[in-house]
Amino acid sequence: MTTELPTPATRPAPGTLTFSAPRRGKAPQHLADLDLAGRRKAWAGELGVPGFRADQVSRHYFERLVADPEQMTDLPGAGRAELVGTLLPELLTPVRTLSADDGATLKQVHRLHDGAMVESVLMRYPGRVTMCISSQAGCGMNCPFCATGQQGLTRNLSTAEIVEQVVAAARALRHGELGTGTAVEGGHDASAEQSVEQALRVSNVVFMGMGEALANYRRAVDAIRRLVDPAPGGLGMSARGITMSTVGLVPAIDKLAGEGIPVTLALSLHAPDDELRDELVPINTRWKVDEALDAARRYFDTTGRRVSIEYALIKDINDHAWRADLLGEKLNARGRGWVHVNPIPLNPTPGSKWTASRRGVEQQFVERLLAHGIPTTVRDTRGSEIDGACGQLAAVTD
Repeated sequence: MTTELPTPATRPAPGTLTFSAPRRGKAPQHLADLDLAGRRKAWAGELGVPGFRADQVSRHYFERLVADPEQMTDLPGAGRAELVGTLLPELLTPVRTLSADDGATLKQVHRLHDGAMVESVLMRYPGRVTMCISSQAGCGMNCPFCATGQQGLTRNLSTAEIVEQVVAAARALRHGELGTGTAVEGGHDASAEQSVEQALRVSNVVFMGMGEALANYRRAVDAIRRLVDPAPGGLGMSARGITMSTVGLVPAIDKLAGEGIPVTLALSLHAPDDELRDELVPINTRWKVDEALDAARRYFDTTGRRVSIEYALIKDINDHAWRADLLGEKLNARGRGWVHVNPIPLNPTPGSKWTASRRGVEQQFVERLLAHGIPTTVRDTRGSEIDGACGQLAAVTD
């Protein structure tokens, strides 16, 4: 593994989009890159070991969250370390862990095999543990209010690099590294209401970390399959606990709808009119607001899963009452009961000229949407003081 950091991606010019990730050395192949049938075939054919060993090592990794060969005593002692090292190469090297919200939020910074950096965030809520994961190092979508978008795109993550973020977080849970956040919960110990099983597993995963996951489509979808496949194939999570966020890659939204995996779609809209969205979300120059909303509605029609509309509220930019009305009208024009809006107070990023909306303006925006009959919930902004909230992830370690 190299110890040198990669050359940072060049800060993109305003409005430019990057779909093709720069070519870099491939990540080492890991068992999570393959489904269980693929592991059995590859290991038996290429490594000369019985296919059932795939099941054994997979159970250690996905059920026991173990990667240490010394703990895999059901494998033959001779050559065990070499075999496990081949099947479970180190993909993420911990660089830094930051804590917020009375220990209930952890941001983990990881270095990849080539020195690229990614971040993930683990959050405990009453009755669940949610994780925000990255699908790319950097991002090519270039939204000007997002620290990741301003960083540019370094490269796509492999399927296993995405999955390993969740496995690493699950290990952290088992080791008691995530606090109960009693101060966040108003002095109430949330863990007391959780079963031991709930307290020790990641129940919800959101693809809202670094990167546009649908621009790394095949690897992101394969990662979802590893998360939902029952052991020993994967972690056995519920697909309904997984959310795929996108700025609006319309063909990829339609493709995802046909995958047969009932994950939630979250569309990062941020403006209901093309003039403003062209500036805030440059992908809008490719697929306009109405095209993105039409694709979101088709996703609901195909999957039956209610779509979330993400809307970062920016002071005096997109928080006008008439924009709330326009958003409500556009959503209702596509029917009722298919969508939910999450306004998000803008989180500060270095050098940004924009700030969050005033509280009263935020409340008025919500009330206008509710008046249109649109279910609306202001998003909780966890981890902003450790640059771990929406739009703040940039893998800065100094």
